[in-house]
Amino acid sequence: MFYRRKFYIVKNDFVENFNAHFNKTNLPTQQKYGSRLLGRWMKNHDNDTVEIFAIWEYDSYEDYLEIEDKVRSDMAHVERVKDWYEMNGGKKHVLKEYILQVKNESIQSTLENDV
Repeated sequence: MFYRRKFYIVKNDFVENFNAHFNKTNLPTQQKYGSRLLGRWMKNHDNDTVEIFAIWEYDSYEDYLEIEDKVRSDMAHVERVKDWYEMNGGKKHVLKEYILQVKNESIQSTLENDV
């Protein structure tokens, strides 16, 4: 199995918009191509921001790469994402003003026998 953690630091006033975009746009497309969401959580980061992160599971790293390629090649999905950025001032603006940090990283279990 391959696991990844997608992590964001988001301004408080943008959290509702960001979570709606995830639920309406990103999640359905990821699941359409085989991504398995184990969970998505948020917690206060500081007075102005929230940490939001998701844990995803794949059969292998190769499956993850194949799924990501399919997501990025889905032109209807790409357009929905582009439209969302444009509705919020453009991608550069969103990443400067609202989504302050993004990380996509592989994670490994510390259990001797994965449960």
